[in-house]
Amino acid sequence: MQSFGIIAVWVLIGMAAVLLIVGIVDGNRFEVVRETFALPDLSKDCRFVLISDLHNKVYGNHNDKVIAAVREIQPDFILLAGDMVTSQVSEDMTPAIKLVQALCKEYRVYYGLGNHESKMKCCRKKFGDKYETLRKEITAAGAVLLDNESCTLPEYNLVVTGLDLDLEYFAHFKKAQMAEDYLNKTIRRAQSHRCNILIAHNPDYFEEYAKWGADLVVSGHVHGGIMRLPVLGGVISPSYTLFPKYDGGVFREKDSVMLLGRGMGSHTLPFRFFNPAQLYAVELKKREQIS
Repeated sequence: MQSFGIIAVWVLIGMAAVLLIVGIVDGNRFEVVRETFALPDLSKDCRFVLISDLHNKVYGNHNDKVIAAVREIQPDFILLAGDMVTSQVSEDMTPAIKLVQALCKEYRVYYGLGNHESKMKCCRKKFGDKYETLRKEITAAGAVLLDNESCTLPEYNLVVTGLDLDLEYFAHFKKAQMAEDYLNKTIRRAQSHRCNILIAHNPDYFEEYAKWGADLVVSGHVHGGIMRLPVLGGVISPSYTLFPKYDGGVFREKDSVMLLGRGMGSHTLPFRFFNPAQLYAVELKKREQIS
């Protein structure tokens, strides 16, 4: 019995070591995932890159690996779905800012806010001018910051709207009820006869985004569930709920589709288990082109 106990201990130690190695490896690599969507009212095919939840992560030298991956995709524009930085007083935002600046030199970049940017914006006593610094640096480089604002891409008959959700909608252990008129009071109504993309960091409100009129929602926040298990999917969400409904990938709600990014970085614990970071190459096609 004693020898069995010793063996069991060593097995557990070995499993923990393997899990740690997986967490470190997956926490320091990313995959390029390709998706294609047919959307109504789109006047011309296009391609974009989706990046979310970078959290100041660096791949290679000054994120040259990320830039190289984007160049290979050759997007028409880039969507950033929030949390490119982390809301920590002492954290240096330079990696995220430098990446956005580099991307702006070659592409149109549209930046939607996540809860970390929102915290810095709302809690100025704690974070000082960090949000203002971020805003000035990226907009000076040419990025379009969509803080409850919309931008039209006329060549595609496309409208991109960035939703800055109130922080109450990022509550822990529960999903706050969203008022029926909240979205229409916060952002402009979805435009009929145009294709509407909504950058909405928190995927939990996909049903509400669909009712608002989003043809395509791009989200982040969940980091793929930190750890992914076969069949069960993502294990835990940032709101500390187990096996969240929306953990990563493509989801559909009536006429709307949501692409939920698993993110490019992490915060607090720098590990990802069986869940490497993902950068998305998204092809948009006029609906009649896909049977």
